[in-house]
Amino acid sequence: MAQPQPQRMEDQLQSQAQGQGQGQTEAIKYGHVFAVTGELAGQPIAPRDAAAMRSAEESVPGVPVPQDIGGGYSAGVAMETAAAYNQAVAAVRPGQASDAATNQGIAVTQTSVPGGRIITEFVAGQVVGQYSVADQAVEQDATKITVGEALEATALAAGERPVDRTDVEAIRAAEMAAQGSDVTMPGGLADQAQAAARSNADADRDDDKITVGDVLTDATAKLAGDKVAGAEDAAKVVQAETYSDAAARTRAGGVGAAVSTAARLNQADDDADDDAE
Repeated sequence: MAQPQPQRMEDQLQSQAQGQGQGQTEAIKYGHVFAVTGELAGQPIAPRDAAAMRSAEESVPGVPVPQDIGGGYSAGVAMETAAAYNQAVAAVRPGQASDAATNQGIAVTQTSVPGGRIITEFVAGQVVGQYSVADQAVEQDATKITVGEALEATALAAGERPVDRTDVEAIRAAEMAAQGSDVTMPGGLADQAQAAARSNADADRDDDKITVGDVLTDATAKLAGDKVAGAEDAAKVVQAETYSDAAARTRAGGVGAAVSTAARLNQADDDADDDAE
C-alpha cells in the first residue's frame, strides 16, 4: 500500500533546502515522496498535478478528512507541498504538469467497507495514497422504511430469480437514491449486479446463475449510505426498471415495486402523524 508519508516529505524538503544552500536546485520527484516506480518516479511533482489531485479529492464526499478527526495524510497535501517547493526553486513552471500525469491521468476512487470507505489515490495508474473515511451516522426514523430495507425485501420476494440487465438498472438507481448521489460506489451493489448479469448471460444452466437474493441479501450493510424511501426515490427506480424492461413495465416483487411500496408506507405514516397532531 503506497501512502504519502509526512516524515518522508519533511526529510526530503530539509534535504532539498540544504542542497539549495549549496547551489543545487534538484526538484522533489514522485519517487522521493511516494513508493512508485518507472517513469513516474523520476518526474518532478508539478503544480497542475497537485491541483488535479486536489480537485479529484474534493469530488469525493468527505475527502480529504482532517487528521485531527482520524483522516489520512492525503496525496493532495503532499503534492501541493512538493509542487510549491519545486516552483519556488524554478524546477517547474507555474501551471506545469508532468508527462506521466498528463498522459495517464490522476484519479481518486472509493470502495465501500463496513462503517466507511477506503479512499485510493492514483497518479499515472500507480497508488500514491490510501486511507479510510468513516461514514457519519445519520439518525433515521425507526418507524420508516429505508431504500436499503426495500432492497432486502426484494431479496426475499424475488430472491431466486437470476439477475438480468433490468435488475441491474433498478439496483443502480436504488443505490444512488440511498446514497443521495449521482454515482454508485465502485464495487457496490450496482457493480455486483452488473457482474452477476454478465456471468448469467454466459451460464448454461439456471443452477449456475447468480440470483437477485445473492446480490441484495443484507443490502443495507453493503450500501455506503441509506435513507428513508420517498416518492422521488421510487419514481427514479421505477423509471430505470421500466426503461430497461422489454415490456416497459415494473416487475412483480422487483426493486421498483419494493421501493414504491416503502415510499407509500412512509407517506401513510407521515399522514397519520399529521392527523394525530
